[in-house]
Amino acid sequence: METPPPTARLTIDTGALVANWRTLAAAAAGADCGAAIKADGYGLGAPAVLAALARAGARDFFVAHWQEVTALGGLPAGVRLAVLHGFAPDQLAAALAWPAVPVLNTAAQVQAWRATGRPCDVMVDTGLNRLGLSPAEAVSGLLDGLTIDTLHSHLACAEMPGDPLNERQRAAFADIVARVPARRYALANSGGIGLGAGYRFGLVRPGIGLFGGGDGPNGGDLRRVAGLSAQILQIRQVEPGDSVGYGATFTARRPTRLATVAIGYADGYPRSLSDPPVSAAAMIAGIRCPLAGRISMDLASFDVTDAPTLAEGDWIDLDFDLARTAVAAGRTQYELLTGLGRRYARVYR
Repeated sequence: METPPPTARLTIDTGALVANWRTLAAAAAGADCGAAIKADGYGLGAPAVLAALARAGARDFFVAHWQEVTALGGLPAGVRLAVLHGFAPDQLAAALAWPAVPVLNTAAQVQAWRATGRPCDVMVDTGLNRLGLSPAEAVSGLLDGLTIDTLHSHLACAEMPGDPLNERQRAAFADIVARVPARRYALANSGGIGLGAGYRFGLVRPGIGLFGGGDGPNGGDLRRVAGLSAQILQIRQVEPGDSVGYGATFTARRPTRLATVAIGYADGYPRSLSDPPVSAAAMIAGIRCPLAGRISMDLASFDVTDAPTLAEGDWIDLDFDLARTAVAAGRTQYELLTGLGRRYARVYR
């Protein structure tokens, strides 16, 4: 029996995605420009994101887990996929079977992988203190005899250009680069690309910037990639003094027309957007229609009194500007995108 279509849509503008990649690649000034597509392409669908960027010329892609490799299926010709978490002891056989390379993070991973004789990537921690070999391990001889395609490190404060840790990490990585042979070297993420030529080395790994998050390099703008829309389940009239939603946090001050739509915090539309001052809104014919009451698990209601006439079953667009929504929700832009649920119809255009 056929399942009815979803009542919420996540629209992905692949033209904007590709434009952002090209902007970041141009700013990388000669370094290869890859793409981080972990967490299901930052919530937008990794297979479609990879396909669009590969058609545009991207050749290096990064995921976090091996199950993300299997979810991608086959890879386009010429595409290289790396798994940032390396591999757990019981994942070595799978790592050898799938068309991806591990980014080795520990001495144990290095020793286990050396026996395979295959190329790999390696991560060195220069100050983030998360994953990776220490600088001392990297230059100790541990990596001797290993065929390293790309030697990586990762910036802790790339989105804060003036933070002195950026320069300390760059200098530490440059010292390791001079002592550890690899085909390429990579330090910069989306924010790091704009820190200057000294941060770009041979490969950059943008993530959030591809999807319209953060600032563009050199202060430029990136294009919006993700849009949310939802179907109206019911339109109702409430009178002055009537309250709406859990906790009765909204009280109508005038005769008010409400549209209740099929989207809620279970879909990654944060409940915190309904906390004062209210910032969530729908956009109807250019008119901003504010949220009325709290966002619940599966529903949200909007005051559409000033909008053109609507009918039950119509679709309305939600204001999903990443920067503005993140501030209003008290979340990062990364959390907003990766928290988008599986109940959306994902529409690519």
